[in-house]
Amino acid sequence: MKITDPNRCVRQCRDEEQIARCRARVGEWKGQAEQMAALLRLAANPVRLNILRLLWDEGRLCVCDLSEILGMSIPAVSQHLKKLREGGLTVVEREGTTLYYRLCRRHRALVADVFGLRVPVVGE
Repeated sequence: MKITDPNRCVRQCRDEEQIARCRARVGEWKGQAEQMAALLRLAANPVRLNILRLLWDEGRLCVCDLSEILGMSIPAVSQHLKKLREGGLTVVEREGTTLYYRLCRRHRALVADVFGLRVPVVGE
């Protein structure tokens, strides 16, 4: 049997309907997959992962606290926080002159999945 398309399956029981169905689904979630890949690239840094986990555990922290905890300069931590904020993973709350960072509610489940944590049910 001569293969004309190297990307085409040559097995006898190829399921054309399944392939078409799956191809359509991949097309439907293409935008979602690109967004998720961008978030995962953003989080794929040990410092940012530590920040995300600390924010999960503590609820909110300021740059100064994170700087002390991580043993890094405030400008270095600020750069990581800026990337997380611009990527939509964190939000900022101002209290007087202090800025507190917390996880964006929309991405709490993603952070929980990354660390194998249980997302608390409302009312717990």
